[in-house]
Amino acid sequence: MHQGSSSGGAPVTSTTGKDTGPSSVITEILASWDDFQLLQLTEFYRDRLEQAMEGGVHGVSLALTAENQFSGEEHRKISDLADKGERADSSKLLLSLVMEKGSRARRVMWETFLKMRIGVPKLDRILKELQIYGCDPSHRPISAQLLLKVLSELKDVQQKHKETLRAQTETLRVNTILMREKVKVFQLVDRYAELTVISTVRDRKLVEHELLARGRDHEEWREKHLRGELKKIRTDQLFQSSFSRSKSKSGRSAAVAGVAGIGKTTMVQKIDYDWATGKIYQQFQFVFSFKFRDLNTINRRINLKELILDQHPYFGNILREVWKNPEGLLFIFDGLDEFNDTIDFADSRKDTETQSTCTDPEFMCKVSDIVYSLIQHKLLPGCSVLVTTRPTALHLLEKAEISIRAEILGFHCEERKEYFIKHFEDQTVAEAVFKYMKENEILYTMSYNPSYCWILALALGPFFTQSVRDPQRVPKTITQLYSYYIYNILKNHGREIENPRDVLLRVGQMAFRGVSEKKIVFTDGDLIKYNVQSSQFLSGFLMELLDREYSARSVVYTFPHLTIQEFVAAVAQFLNPHPRDILKFLTEVHSTTDGRFEVFLRFVAGLSSPMTARGLEEFLSPFPHQTTCRVIDWVKEEVERQSGNTWSEAGKRSLLNTLHYLFESQNRGLAQAALGSVERVSFSGMTLTPIDCAVLSHVIGFCDTIKHLDLEKCHIQCEGIQRLGPRLHKCQEL
Repeated sequence: MHQGSSSGGAPVTSTTGKDTGPSSVITEILASWDDFQLLQLTEFYRDRLEQAMEGGVHGVSLALTAENQFSGEEHRKISDLADKGERADSSKLLLSLVMEKGSRARRVMWETFLKMRIGVPKLDRILKELQIYGCDPSHRPISAQLLLKVLSELKDVQQKHKETLRAQTETLRVNTILMREKVKVFQLVDRYAELTVISTVRDRKLVEHELLARGRDHEEWREKHLRGELKKIRTDQLFQSSFSRSKSKSGRSAAVAGVAGIGKTTMVQKIDYDWATGKIYQQFQFVFSFKFRDLNTINRRINLKELILDQHPYFGNILREVWKNPEGLLFIFDGLDEFNDTIDFADSRKDTETQSTCTDPEFMCKVSDIVYSLIQHKLLPGCSVLVTTRPTALHLLEKAEISIRAEILGFHCEERKEYFIKHFEDQTVAEAVFKYMKENEILYTMSYNPSYCWILALALGPFFTQSVRDPQRVPKTITQLYSYYIYNILKNHGREIENPRDVLLRVGQMAFRGVSEKKIVFTDGDLIKYNVQSSQFLSGFLMELLDREYSARSVVYTFPHLTIQEFVAAVAQFLNPHPRDILKFLTEVHSTTDGRFEVFLRFVAGLSSPMTARGLEEFLSPFPHQTTCRVIDWVKEEVERQSGNTWSEAGKRSLLNTLHYLFESQNRGLAQAALGSVERVSFSGMTLTPIDCAVLSHVIGFCDTIKHLDLEKCHIQCEGIQRLGPRLHKCQEL
């Protein structure tokens, strides 16, 4: 391609000789840069180019071959990988070859990008950025100083800070359900499994349980990434200007969202560790991390200086020197959804007296004002800020000056396998657990979430380490899985107290109140209210949050995972010695429109199965037969009521939820009785996940009456088809 040639049919020059096409601006930029600058540009965008070229690797390789930059054999290797579906490897190979070939190959590659930009969205975005930045050296992203000179007087404290952070973050504490080892300690690098993070946040009105909402479109968004519509971003790229929406040369604020248990806090720990060991973010002189759950304990006016010295007293009086270079500072705030105070980023707050005065690191104010001022670049303008949160609190950041918004999708297949390989010392056990889990579609689909993987590993591991294995006893539903998890706690710790049933009932009542109020952190006051006393037994259910000391702080508690809280709450409904009208109660919570009780209700339905409850009854005495019968009646009534109410999306979702209740109950007779007169089932227009398809397949297998199944526009992916396939022959019309 010669300088001045057109791109996508658009003329580069007008009849007057003046450039008019948008690509001509970029052509001028590329022509004005020497070979070294072009090398810098390619290195800067390398990760994004690898992703971008996945959609057009054939064309780029062919152009380089035509210009004698690639040999025919090199072109065939690249094309063969792409044809086999290994587009990422194909793109990576192409870019590696270009970098090896030298400056001419790089220039041909960029010129080719101009020709093919229209058909490759990710390439087009990169080229538009170049067009925006133009030829002004002060605005070129690659001209930004990557390494900030550390003042000599700060070197010692920086080294001390890195050593401290490394010591604090190099190990990972993992809870177990064994009597001998309540907590196991591992090296972080040995246990950390990479997560998939996308450089956008899914916009969803929360009308169902957040874990189900995110799981529901997980595969759909994965497909969008593979098609080139989404960018995958590594945590070390969160503050690269090539991913940022902001064109400011000063610091940036980034927000990373993720559902409960997806790995946000562990990700922050890994960022701290990698910075301390010199692997990432070396443009920052200092990294300071705070947990909002710790900040909740500060109920007085404070300043940023005190916040830092409380954690890191070795900074002493040198902080004033640190403030002089705000561009070299990164502040991390983990868990916005756990913050008790409110932070208002609305326009009306921006110029109020309280906010405008919080511009000094030594100004005394509320913690919320410090966080607000850092994110909005009023305090230490030029510094960078990272905030993590659950999706339920994302609305708090709508008006904030966030330049990068990302979401953790969790694990894909290979990342799930990596987790289990790292979890088990015995690789035979790891392979057996992963194989069983992958063959069980319900459990496998759950495992996109690292906390689910942790629960799966703890609950399934013993079945594959015993000398005599009983495949019939291995959990097949999430209720069975959690029942076995709690069974192990009862088996190892239940004899330490006089009445585990009574304690579990009270803990379950507290858990249910938390589910009702969307509360996951509990105080000593909550324990007193429900007459729960700290013990070895209780520690199997509740984790103490004691990350660091404040002078007047109290211990707070949380369940190891939101779903464990929901399961214990469900158990409490069965253990209640004075049951209210259970039918009325279940109907009330089922009518809640935001979905907070969806998983709780699945557990309630699942506990009606005698096989599921049997292990727990060994320690908790039999579940009341009357309660079990009423739950079964309620499930039957709900299925019958919802089966004819599929004209709206809400109706279809309600029916799907009730089918999940049927699956959890594992009650063939109940399924046949509830669906005995149903001939037509429609979910048209509603996205079905693989786990939904598995449940639907299970129900169809139980019933012989469903003749017409409408799955039009359900966006069923390959995995969902595999789950449905074996049962579809029973339907006369599909």
